[in-house]
Amino acid sequence: MGLQNFIERIDLIAGIRPESGLAPWLERIAFIFLFLMVLSAPHSIAATQIAWLTGMLAWVIRLFVAPRPALVRTPLDIPLWAFFGWAVVAALCSYEPLVSLDKLRGAALFLIFYFVINNLRHLRAVKFLALALIFSTMINVLWTPVERAFGRGVEIHGLSAESPLKKALLWEGDTLLKADGRKIRTPEELVEELKRNETTRVEFYRPDFNFTVEVKRADLLDGGGDPLKTLGIESWKKSRNWRSQGFYGHYATYAEVLQLITSLVLGLFIAGLFKEKGKRQKAKEDDEKEGKIQNPKSKIQNPNWLFLFCLLMMAFALLLTVTRASQLGFLISAFTIVLLGGSRKMILILAAVALPVAVGGLIFLHQTREVGFFDRSDDSITYRETVYREGINLWLKNPRHFFLGVGMDTVTKKEYVQRWHLFDDGRLAMSHFHSTPIQLLVERGLFGLLLWLLLFGAYLRTLWKGIKTGKKENPKSEIRNPKFFSGLLLGCAGGAVGFFASGMVHYNLGDAEVAMVFYLLMGLGVFVCQAIRRGDFGF
Repeated sequence: MGLQNFIERIDLIAGIRPESGLAPWLERIAFIFLFLMVLSAPHSIAATQIAWLTGMLAWVIRLFVAPRPALVRTPLDIPLWAFFGWAVVAALCSYEPLVSLDKLRGAALFLIFYFVINNLRHLRAVKFLALALIFSTMINVLWTPVERAFGRGVEIHGLSAESPLKKALLWEGDTLLKADGRKIRTPEELVEELKRNETTRVEFYRPDFNFTVEVKRADLLDGGGDPLKTLGIESWKKSRNWRSQGFYGHYATYAEVLQLITSLVLGLFIAGLFKEKGKRQKAKEDDEKEGKIQNPKSKIQNPNWLFLFCLLMMAFALLLTVTRASQLGFLISAFTIVLLGGSRKMILILAAVALPVAVGGLIFLHQTREVGFFDRSDDSITYRETVYREGINLWLKNPRHFFLGVGMDTVTKKEYVQRWHLFDDGRLAMSHFHSTPIQLLVERGLFGLLLWLLLFGAYLRTLWKGIKTGKKENPKSEIRNPKFFSGLLLGCAGGAVGFFASGMVHYNLGDAEVAMVFYLLMGLGVFVCQAIRRGDFGF
């Protein structure tokens, strides 16, 4: 009986017809793993990909089981496949074809869009998945301040000249995290680990990265049982100074994902705020026409407090990542959302709120990373300036690079780094160009960037048409929960604009977890747009 109720519940949410045979079971499996993918997306790339690939397998098998379903057609089909197709062409023409062809796995993440939109049959499922994404994100968001309150590692102060830590090139204020892979929480635990072997690899945090040094047992001082004297330090404390990264392995990934999901929540909040305001005004006007006196207790309650709480907590978690590009991207997203769904008054209110928040963020940035928003003394700024210049020069080097690019991941090979004098002739860390447009130009040539811009433009145009159509009254349809879906489209549009803005200085399209969330939201947003166009608003 419990299993039957579970199946009925899935069928109700997913819009699956309760029929016998293999087809409905494959549809249920695909939707369940779509749900698991949504739950995993804010936390783990491995779990997200496993859920997606398992669900994709069920969906692909379903395509060959009678009655065979029709594939959903969308306005993004041509741009999406053209963008991927050109990636294949650029990979085949790469200096290292095997390396570039292997990277097509990342380019193929756009298939998430098709997995999502082909396994949605009802707006009820869209709402269910969107709320699941938001509330799943709140798990790591709520953990972020708790983790900060507990602190971590051993932050060292007052290193003596003879300290074994100073001899290992550790600095004042560094936070020691692990010794030979084991977490350390106190100086006593560190000393115990250092005494186990001749040399111990100690992982530590120094803004903005984790590093590893080797500390020798022979350098330990005779502290008479006092771990501080043994280590040659005056004091220590739990560190609360690091860039939050949720359950990911990197703060930039967490910040980019947060920007997308926080934008979604802001869109829902703004849409609900204005819809509720309109209802209150209409109720007041109707009462005045009928000569009724309004009862304060009968006023329509604003259901947005939960979204407001999620919004504030997510914005706080985004602040703790101390990732300037993602924070600026969210600010641009917020203005986009208010501009599309709000009023002039709301824009002024947002500006008044954003100014002190921005000032507070700059102060927090300076205290945490000891740099300004655009600080030429910041290594990350000078690194970007160097690789931007090198990337553009490489793209313009010859016609092959200009039109076809050099191939995905070729620039990380030492042979080509030396040949093209990249990363300051190898003196800087070999990575990528920290800019989606520049990365596309270098790896896939001019057409790679133009096709990406075409895809992005088609996506925003689809959202904009959905937002405009959704604002019009449709007397033939009984529209239910219109503010939620209007807010979802606003959030998708704002998040996409923020994603594009932060992508100017982040290669966020190349971050698999970020790309997966981006294509997931794209699937939800485009499905809603198509439902609005069809007039299919009901449940």
